[in-house]
Amino acid sequence: MESRAQPRSITDGPSPKHVQLRDVLAEMAAHELEPDAAIPSERELMTRFDVSRSTVRKAIDALVVDGLLHKTHGKGTFVSRPRLESRLHLASFSQDMRRRGLTPSTVLLGVASDVPPVDVAKALDLAADARAWRIDRVRLADGHPIALENGWYPADPLPGLDRLDLGGSLYEIFTDTYGLGIDSAEQTLWGEVADAPTAQRLDAPVGTALLVFRRVSLADGVPLEHVVSRYRGDRYQIHMSLGRDQLGSDRSTAEGDPS
Repeated sequence: MESRAQPRSITDGPSPKHVQLRDVLAEMAAHELEPDAAIPSERELMTRFDVSRSTVRKAIDALVVDGLLHKTHGKGTFVSRPRLESRLHLASFSQDMRRRGLTPSTVLLGVASDVPPVDVAKALDLAADARAWRIDRVRLADGHPIALENGWYPADPLPGLDRLDLGGSLYEIFTDTYGLGIDSAEQTLWGEVADAPTAQRLDAPVGTALLVFRRVSLADGVPLEHVVSRYRGDRYQIHMSLGRDQLGSDRSTAEGDPS
C-alpha cells in the first residue's frame, strides 16, 4: 500500500502525466478522503508531484467530468458524494428518498395560482383561461440539494392547496386531503447543463450536468400534475432494466432475423 508520506511519483512515459495524476487523485478520492472533503490545492499538487499547473487542471477536470470530484467557485475542489441511484418507477421524491434510508426535505420557493403556459394547459387538459397552481421547490436528501422542481397542478380539483404544508410529498397530500391518488404517468428524460439561477438553487457550479424529467401524472385517468424536475447529474443516476419489446420482436421476424 502506498503511503501518504511517499506519494506515487509522476514520471515521463507512455502514459501522459495528467492521466497518471488523474489516477492518483481518483485513488485518493476513493480511499483516503471522505465525501465533501477538499482535495489538495493546485499549488500543493504541483509541488508534491512536480508537475505543471496545466497538468493538474487536466487531471482535475477529467475527474469532475466523471463525477468523482466537484468544484465550488471560490472554495476549491471536493470529493463528490456517491450518486443516488433510482429505478424508474411511479413514486414521489419523498417516497423515493425514504426507500433509500435518506431524509427528504424541501425548500419551498413559491406557490401561486396562475394561467399556465399553453403546452402545460394542453398536457393538463385545461381550458385556455383555466388556472392552476404553480409550485416551485428545491428537494433535498439528508440536507443536500438534489433537484429543482417546477410544477403545475389544476386549481379546481385542488382548492386551498396553497394553504397546506407543501414541504413533503404532494402525492400524499393529493391522496390524503383530496382523495386523488396518482396511479399513472408519462415521463420524458433529457440532459441539460445548469444555468446560473438553477446552479444557485442547487448549490452547484454553473454548467453542472443535469438530468431533466418532465412528468405528466394522472389520477383515475385525469391529469393532475405537470412537473419538470432538474436533478444534479453528479448526485443522481438512473438504473433501467431493459427487455426486448414486442415491436422489436415483430420487426425482427418480419425482416427474417432468426434470433
